[in-house]
Amino acid sequence: MGSLKQNRALVCLLFTLISGTLQAQSMASRLDRLLAQRISGEGPGVSIGVVRKGKVLYAGTAGLARADTQEKISLRTTFRMASVSKQFTAMGILLLEQEGKLKLTDPLNRFFPEFRTELASRITLQHLLTHTSGIHDYEELMDSTWHRQILDEDVVKLLQDQTQTYFKPVTQFRYSNSGFCLLAMVVQRVSGQAYGTFMKERLFLPLGLKDTFVYEAGKTYPHRALGYTVTDEGNTQESDQSLTSATRGDGCVYTSLADYFRWYQALQQGKPLDLNKKLQTVAFAFPELPGSGYGLGWFIQKTSPIELFHSGTTSGFSNVVIRIPEKDVLLVMFSNRANHHAFFNEVLTVLQTEPDLKPQMNWQTFHRLTN
Repeated sequence: MGSLKQNRALVCLLFTLISGTLQAQSMASRLDRLLAQRISGEGPGVSIGVVRKGKVLYAGTAGLARADTQEKISLRTTFRMASVSKQFTAMGILLLEQEGKLKLTDPLNRFFPEFRTELASRITLQHLLTHTSGIHDYEELMDSTWHRQILDEDVVKLLQDQTQTYFKPVTQFRYSNSGFCLLAMVVQRVSGQAYGTFMKERLFLPLGLKDTFVYEAGKTYPHRALGYTVTDEGNTQESDQSLTSATRGDGCVYTSLADYFRWYQALQQGKPLDLNKKLQTVAFAFPELPGSGYGLGWFIQKTSPIELFHSGTTSGFSNVVIRIPEKDVLLVMFSNRANHHAFFNEVLTVLQTEPDLKPQMNWQTFHRLTN
């Protein structure tokens, strides 16, 4: 009788394992069909990634990284992350905090003596990390004579004479690219290294992110995708750069799907520090969206389990990332096509038969807050 029970248990276990494998294969084949049907091999495309419990269930690519060379998108193709870069900038600040070189409660006048006291004495690093500073958007301070790409150093100059904010700090949420440009400059001034150098030496390389970098104009980067726009008539136009696409802290990190898998694995392991624990103390709760908030480069939906989200939007690139840390689930879409975020919903439709992969959040609600 004992042997019969053991055999039945073994059969049930094998059936479960086989069913799970077939289920994953079915999902992968459906995603393959989606990419084949919806992404032209002659234009910009996507990288799609799905991870569950430490295993990559799907890593698929389609389309061209560069139209001029006809280079196809691969797992090593690097996309400009746009605002998905903010999670990397935030981690740079946290590394410096871990070393005792700054505190998140430090006011801006500690790092920017050129700022007016009326502004810098009441805004802290934590306000920047949660988009609750009320500091002015640098795009609104640029005049019509601006003729070159704006850099983080320029953002400092545009803000240094400001005395007013949109609202009293920490009383509201207003998405701020200015704030993350300032955070990049804090990294630079505190570490004594260029922001890109610090991120490479202290964050990217230690975690094995060999294809990840902070973009600098004029340098050559292997596997870098160019950004494109597809017109209503179906014509593809290069749309890789703009006046505001060169600021570093808010959006100039490039990474690949393969490297982002490594980044995600590190975060799950609490490297280079425990981000999930830190988010419990550094986040702003949205009064108008109960159970939701923002901190350290992540939108937070306090469902059960908690879900984390960020999107990236810039000229020629559209990115979406969702993490469900407790379930060890990652969903990623990187695209070198402008205004292409809606394709992520088609990916989620394929995943709807996989209840443990389907997020509960309405990611588009958070995405709209970034624009």
